Amino acid sequence: MNRDPADSGPPGPGPGRGSPMAEGTRFFCTAGRGLEPFLMQEVRARLAATQVEYISGKVFFTTCSDLNMLKKLKSAERLFLLIKQQRPLTVSSVSRGKIANEMQRLIHDDPGSWSNAIAVWGSLLELDAENEQLAQATSKPRKRNVAGEEMITAKKLKAGPMQERHANDCPPDQCTGEETIQQEGVLAKQDLLKEADVQNDAQKAAVGPNQKGLTFRVSCRCSGALGKTFTPQEVGRVIGIALMKQFGWKADLRNPNLEIFMHLNDIYSVVGIPIFKVPLASRTYIRTAGLRSTIAWAMASLAEIKAGTVVLDPMCGLGTILLEAAKEWPDVYYVGADVSDSQLLGARDNLQAAGLNDKIELLKVSVIELPLPSESVDIIISDIPFGKKFKLGKDIKSILQEMERVLHVGGILVLLLSEYHQRRLKDCDESSLPLSSKSSRTPESGLQQCLPPERKEDLSETVLSPVQASDQGSLDSMSPFGSLVPVECYKVSLGKTDAFISKYRKSHAPGQ
Repeated sequence: MNRDPADSGPPGPGPGRGSPMAEGTRFFCTAGRGLEPFLMQEVRARLAATQVEYISGKVFFTTCSDLNMLKKLKSAERLFLLIKQQRPLTVSSVSRGKIANEMQRLIHDDPGSWSNAIAVWGSLLELDAENEQLAQATSKPRKRNVAGEEMITAKKLKAGPMQERHANDCPPDQCTGEETIQQEGVLAKQDLLKEADVQNDAQKAAVGPNQKGLTFRVSCRCSGALGKTFTPQEVGRVIGIALMKQFGWKADLRNPNLEIFMHLNDIYSVVGIPIFKVPLASRTYIRTAGLRSTIAWAMASLAEIKAGTVVLDPMCGLGTILLEAAKEWPDVYYVGADVSDSQLLGARDNLQAAGLNDKIELLKVSVIELPLPSESVDIIISDIPFGKKFKLGKDIKSILQEMERVLHVGGILVLLLSEYHQRRLKDCDESSLPLSSKSSRTPESGLQQCLPPERKEDLSETVLSPVQASDQGSLDSMSPFGSLVPVECYKVSLGKTDAFISKYRKSHAPGQ
């Protein structure tokens, strides 16, 4: 477990010890590989979180924030209330029966932590349900006398299936139109179930931890030595029997009141309760999914967006990056460009669904022939398409040169690049710009590079990278093209593939 160097003091109180809102509640979020540093910074900034720690794919923190604030996390996949976090189970040279007994000790050795966690879970959901009812009552319009008025029935607009051109989450030869339609259907179904989930959560909260009527199921992820000995289903069965014996709960695999999540491997054992059925990464304001929303938000968070700036995505596709940025930083002028009619149609559909038509302007133009004056843009954020369908080859140089032209001096460029494109940018490799995934660099140290000087001084145990320790002359010599100077680079997972979020700053005007 790695503690955030900005945090100090002993670990906070566990779930249920005192008022969860007053003393703080312990949560953890799952995150895509490589996004842990973004999530660490976000929970501290958005939730005033303390005791921020991380392991691969998970960030742990303590906060007094309510669920309305927790719902606003943008770099997390799912949110869990923490029940237990401890060392891995002993597996080597031990019989299956002894391993099963050790699993059951997760419940029997400290049943109070489970009861406390269920009490906190119930109080959180009760408070969330009360806030939801209050919000609905406040926003409910007054009834009008409609006698004599004509009733107008609005026709439903059916958007055709849009296939994202970017090959980020799967290879282009596997991203079929049928898969896109299925994905859209799942997201639409999730949106329709959100209101029902709120009511269902309120019903869950009414079931106390000691009542026989509480139903549950166990979801497991097992890897390492334990995964070779037990299947997730077998682990779930062992844990389920122990919970029924300890608390008298009833197992229900289809529609339980409570879900228990467990992740057991050779490094740690983590047990928690998922707070929301719909993942945080599933955005209600995105009608047609393209680039992963968490990746898009992470890219925007690096761009130093401020009110009044001009932000451009010259290869916007379905507009996911611009949507994430505009939701977080609304007082900005956004421009999206693409050469594909189908992509722009999908982007317009997304803008309409998100209510951002007046915030983002879309243009049909080529990325290497942007109809913009030189040095007219403050920030450029773009996902460079890659995969078997998109072999840009030497075009990557032309693309960067045009982006460099329209970006003003001091402006920021944030790109999502494939490993192939990253290699083509010669000086942005491990020898000159260390990645956040290197063992010698903590996730937090990568974020420190983009902090203002006064905030850098506030952070303890700062790890300087070679880029920070070098002078401006050596930075200029590292520039892959012209005046674009590398600032930081993160290796992130896109599911089946990996990519790099690379940030550059324009140091001077061309020719100077």
